[in-house]
Amino acid sequence: MSAIAEEIPLSERGPAPTRIVVSFGFWLFLLSDIVIFSALFAAYAVLAQRTAGGPTGAQIFDLKHVFLETCCLLVSSFTCGLCVLAMERRSHTMIYVWAAVTFVLGVSFISLELSEFIGMFSRGINPARSAFLSAFFGLVGTHGIHVTAGLCWLAVMMGQIATLGLRPKVAQRLVCFSLFWHALDLVWIGVFTIVYLGART
Repeated sequence: MSAIAEEIPLSERGPAPTRIVVSFGFWLFLLSDIVIFSALFAAYAVLAQRTAGGPTGAQIFDLKHVFLETCCLLVSSFTCGLCVLAMERRSHTMIYVWAAVTFVLGVSFISLELSEFIGMFSRGINPARSAFLSAFFGLVGTHGIHVTAGLCWLAVMMGQIATLGLRPKVAQRLVCFSLFWHALDLVWIGVFTIVYLGART
C-alpha cells in the first residue's frame, strides 16, 4: 500500500494531516509576528532621536521599574516551560500550578507596564508629543497587547484541559502557546536592550 502511495504525485495525494497543517499555520503566524516586531524595531531605530525638543528616553525611563517587569516576564517563561513538562508527564495538578504561576507573573508584567504608561501620560508624555514617543508606545504597546492576548489564551487552555483533558489536540495547543510565550520573551529582551538600555548610551 505504501509503495502505491509513493507512486501517486504529491499534488494528487489529498490534504495533509490536520496536525501538520496546524503546525505549519502556527509557524506562519509566529513568523508574521516577528515581521511586525521587526518593522516596529526598525521604526524605533529611525525615530529614537526625533524628540521634537521633548524628553528623551534617558529622562523618562525608570530602569529599576523596567528591570522588575523583565524579571516577571523571564520567570514566567521558565514556569511556562515547567507547565509543558508537567503536561508531558500527564500531571494535571502541576499543569494547573505552573499555569497559574505563569498567569500571575504575566498579569504582574502587564500591571507594571500599565503603571509606567499611566505615569508617563500624567506628565504629558504621550505618543502625540514626538516621533520618538510614538515609536516607543507603538513598539512597547504592541508587545503588551500580545502578552494580554497570551494571558487570555492561557486561561482558555486551562479551561480546555479541565473539560476535555489532555487530548492530543489540546496538548498541541498548549505547546503552541508555550512557543508563542517564549517568542514574546525574546521580543522583550530586544525591547529591554535596544529601547531601555540603549537610551542610556
